[in-house]
Amino acid sequence: MDRRLRRISLFVLSAFLAGGLSCAQKPKSDYAVTAVPLTAVKFTDGFWAKRQQADIAVTIRHEMMEAENTNRIKNFEIAAAALKGATGGQFATAYAFDDSDVYKIIEAASYVLMLHPDPELDKALDGWIAKIAAAQEPDGYIYTARTSDPKNPPRMSGKERWTNERDSHELYNAGHMYEAAVAHYQATGKKNFLNVALKNADFIDKTFGPGKDQLKFVPGHEVTEMGLVKLYRATGKIKYLNLAKFFIDERGNAAGHELYGTYNQDHKPVVEQTEAVGHAVRAAYLYAGVTDVAALTGDRRTMEAMDKIWTDIVSKKLYLTGGIGAAGGIEGFGPAYDLPNPTGYAETCATIAYALWNYRMFLYYGDGKYMDLFERAAYNAFLSGYGMSGDLFFYPNPLASHGQHMRTPWFTCACCPPNVARFIAELGGFAYGIEGDKVFVNIYTQGTAELETKAGKVSLEQATDYPWTGDIKITVTPEKAAALTLMARIPGWAQGRPLPSDLYRYAEDVNEAPAVKVNGAAVALNLEKGYASIARTWLKGDVVEIHLPMPVRRVFANENLKADIGRVAVERGPLVFCAEGVDSDGTVSNFVLDDGAALTAEARSDLLNGVTVVTGKATAYRYKGGRLVSEKKTLTLIPYYAWAHRGRGEMEVWLARVKDTARPVPEPTTASTAKVSSSEGGKGVEAVHDLYEPENSNDHAHGYLHWWPKKGTSEWIQYDFGKPVTLSETSVYWFDDTGEGECRVPASWKAFYKAGDKWVPVKNVGPYGVEKDKYNTVRFAPVNTAGLRLEIRLPEKFSAGIQEWKVK
Repeated sequence: MDRRLRRISLFVLSAFLAGGLSCAQKPKSDYAVTAVPLTAVKFTDGFWAKRQQADIAVTIRHEMMEAENTNRIKNFEIAAAALKGATGGQFATAYAFDDSDVYKIIEAASYVLMLHPDPELDKALDGWIAKIAAAQEPDGYIYTARTSDPKNPPRMSGKERWTNERDSHELYNAGHMYEAAVAHYQATGKKNFLNVALKNADFIDKTFGPGKDQLKFVPGHEVTEMGLVKLYRATGKIKYLNLAKFFIDERGNAAGHELYGTYNQDHKPVVEQTEAVGHAVRAAYLYAGVTDVAALTGDRRTMEAMDKIWTDIVSKKLYLTGGIGAAGGIEGFGPAYDLPNPTGYAETCATIAYALWNYRMFLYYGDGKYMDLFERAAYNAFLSGYGMSGDLFFYPNPLASHGQHMRTPWFTCACCPPNVARFIAELGGFAYGIEGDKVFVNIYTQGTAELETKAGKVSLEQATDYPWTGDIKITVTPEKAAALTLMARIPGWAQGRPLPSDLYRYAEDVNEAPAVKVNGAAVALNLEKGYASIARTWLKGDVVEIHLPMPVRRVFANENLKADIGRVAVERGPLVFCAEGVDSDGTVSNFVLDDGAALTAEARSDLLNGVTVVTGKATAYRYKGGRLVSEKKTLTLIPYYAWAHRGRGEMEVWLARVKDTARPVPEPTTASTAKVSSSEGGKGVEAVHDLYEPENSNDHAHGYLHWWPKKGTSEWIQYDFGKPVTLSETSVYWFDDTGEGECRVPASWKAFYKAGDKWVPVKNVGPYGVEKDKYNTVRFAPVNTAGLRLEIRLPEKFSAGIQEWKVK
């Protein structure tokens, strides 16, 4: 047994025997497939090993530094001081759920300690945990947003405990704390954090549940359910499982509490829900927690609801990249088949939650289709959110960009970076599974696994360059001759389907089929629920070779998916590809990839830390001299996860396959060639002259300028033309995100032209319009000038912005 695994196992066993934790009660029911401990799996080289190395060397430290620098740790210090009688302290960050970022970082760091012992990191975590413990109130309540200043908590927290649980995230914070505390205990054997979590869980168990009429409501943001299940598994105390079940059963119970609605998946009882609705992260965390509880309680009826919701997503609401949650305004699910590309949200946290749910569905059913979706999400939508440097992140992950996107080191709402860190670190725990005499291989990557099976200890060693090639060699080393069935996943993409639904399809069939060899001899491909089933008595040194053909595949979308009509995507193996402007003279939306164009895969070790690219000839359209012209150009496609690593620019996953869906490059204009600048606080200023036409004032498909969070101020924006030009007209398309944000059309505005060193008002003919969803055009007496400026008065209680600004 690995020395770290032995150490952890001894810690846990000694704690049980000493009475520090109750001996785990064997549940009445559980998952069909048993998870393999993270410590039993090691990624030694290759694709995922490099990402884990970045997580260990860069991401964890970076995020710990950000948590310190952005006052997330200070919040616990302020709360602790308040408990000792200090006054005048104020919650020091923007959101009441910021405590959860600290918990997720601890969870991630705990997984890292399992993979890579680090005394310095261990000591740093103990320091954080001491501060968390000091911020816990005597009865177990812990929520720094309230404890810091109970008389003046942040607005979202509610005046008293639990009075605004719809938005307060009190239980959400607790759920992430439980997950982190269990991970820390498993990694170190220490109970310093686990004791804090158990004290809080015991307090919540006394506060919520049947018979406690005043507090029969549910977490506004789910994850508490998953955390409670982990506490149950760690301690064997059934009350934690029962509390998780209570929160699930109470959801949608109009007789028990005022319902939150679809946004929080609290519109009807879970067993009656059939569609994925509302905030995508909340939803997927709920579905994962429900699956946990259903497995442990034998609740088949609830699983039938999960099956329906899973089918709804995979059939109508899933991006090709594995991302979920198309509607940015609610960070959640839109209507069926509504999957826009430039405005697609696909939040990184939602992708992680979706992967975690699919992993649990695999544990329940032992079906490879769930791990196919896990793989699609992990390689594409998830990795897009995690920059290769280890310290840059995306929050949303759209499938098209017009240059307005770039990764950043942190966010004010920073839920995604810590989630990325913990998911990467625990990835090995999803790689294998055991059910009876079956050993499931889910993730193909270079590495080893030490497994405890029905037939004894078995070591597996993978050698592969997956996902760049589809050749995997697995060396099996049992401690003694072992009668087992190796279940090697044959991904859906290798069987001719992108998803287990008709949402997407491949444009052409592939002649070559997957193949399996044992000790060099071909064996029949016996597929069982998406796995090649290989039953035999295994001897030391037996070798399994799996070949998954990886041709370049064109993908078409279901005809109901309007955003992708007349478009085509490209895949190879588990990877979705995209085109970037940096490889195509700055633009890709003007390219048409003809159905008959040959596409070729090529390994490029010199590009983006080593990738395979796909190249082919495409037709590029542009306007020149007032005429539409075209030319054949080389189109280079890179893995989607690697986009936006070479600066801002256009990107598309779904490429035009007919001329009507392409956007020919427009001819330059006086505005587009001008230098643009704005008053302080203007964000996205270059977008006002990018020549993209907005569909409406709330169009997020392209970039836009805004001054938020400024409100009621006077701002300006100006063009400098380099040399004098004659102008007599200007048109402004205002940005207004009513219903989603705090930008509105301005209170007023005026235009000025540059005369020497002065700005002089133009002599306008008509009024200065402030209407939404149209260009507001002002004509004025002709001026010959080197610059034009707009002075804009923001509404008293709102900010403002500009989609596009033209001059003539």
